[in-house]
Amino acid sequence: MSFLCTFTLGIAVMKFKNPPVNSLSLELLTELVISLEKLENDKTFRGVILTSDSPGVFSAGLDLREMCGRNPAHYAEYWKAVQELWLRLYVSNMVLIAAINGASPAGGCLISLTCDYRVLADNPRYAIGLNETLLGIVAPFWFKDTLVNTIGHRAAERALQLGLLFPPAEALQVGIVDKVVPEDQVQSTALSVMGKWLAIPDHARQLTKNMMRKPTVDRLVKQRDADIKNFVSFVSRDAIQKSLQIYLEKLKQRKG
Repeated sequence: MSFLCTFTLGIAVMKFKNPPVNSLSLELLTELVISLEKLENDKTFRGVILTSDSPGVFSAGLDLREMCGRNPAHYAEYWKAVQELWLRLYVSNMVLIAAINGASPAGGCLISLTCDYRVLADNPRYAIGLNETLLGIVAPFWFKDTLVNTIGHRAAERALQLGLLFPPAEALQVGIVDKVVPEDQVQSTALSVMGKWLAIPDHARQLTKNMMRKPTVDRLVKQRDADIKNFVSFVSRDAIQKSLQIYLEKLKQRKG
């Protein structure tokens, strides 16, 4: 399993465990979607806390190894799995809280943004943001929509163009997270906040969440196949493959 799951009083705590940086591999994405579906269907669960089992990193985002040197069918399968996780998280009937206990760039930030509330550990190394442009990649429209819904149009435009990664104080100021707390209080704060959200009658809260988020989800659902084709076409370009290979090579050298 690429994550750990513990349960207490109707709350599931899901910890990403895909060392070293919790990259969103096809396997991890598939396992998460299946587990979330099971929790949704089990009416005893009303809330999920998403966090990391890997020191210093929440999730580094998309697994570039799934996007480099593979065939178009694999790219399509991978992107469909990324879409599926976002769709499953963004309009989940459960209360989702991100307990961000490490760096959260790109896809890691996206997962955080799908949650109802975000708690970030106060550590200057734990930056969060959609930094795709720094890798020569363009964030898809539904990544953009999720960020705009959270921090507003102008702040999102600036953040996306510059590929900004916000340290805790700035992340709180711009509204990409809701609370910054000392590192050893992230889990307890997430549980405390969860109590406040679960105090609201489920039916009213779920309908309100759906009203706020469904138009964003509908945009992707209507264009899902076209979005997959765009991704496959983009990632298959020689220039993109070359830049991904260079980046992966740099990561290998860093580890070495």
